[in-house]
Amino acid sequence: MNNHPNYKASMKEIHHTQKLDSPSGTAISLANDIIFNNHQYTKWEEAEIVDSHTIKIDSERQGVVPGTHIIYYQSEIDTITIAHEAHNRIGFASGAVLAAEWLAGKSGLFSMKDVLGI
Repeated sequence: MNNHPNYKASMKEIHHTQKLDSPSGTAISLANDIIFNNHQYTKWEEAEIVDSHTIKIDSERQGVVPGTHIIYYQSEIDTITIAHEAHNRIGFASGAVLAAEWLAGKSGLFSMKDVLGI
């Protein structure tokens, strides 16, 4: 969307009420990736009103929601929405096992990007 400055990026993330961090690490990673790839943005913020160089992140905590992340690109004409909704925690557990197996015999500091090769 770097070539379409008329679209403003924002995010919403929804998690269960026991989740302590806000915004979630995934939301922060997504926002940082948008910032890295789009010169229009310099930071993200969890606030009601943000300037044109800031990605607004709305965080909600409700019930037993495993995790939902939504990215909005909104213009005067339309809104493009990209969403991921976890239905349970099986994917998170599988990812942790995959990362543990990948880490066997390695030393250093790694992220899931390393594990997934992205």
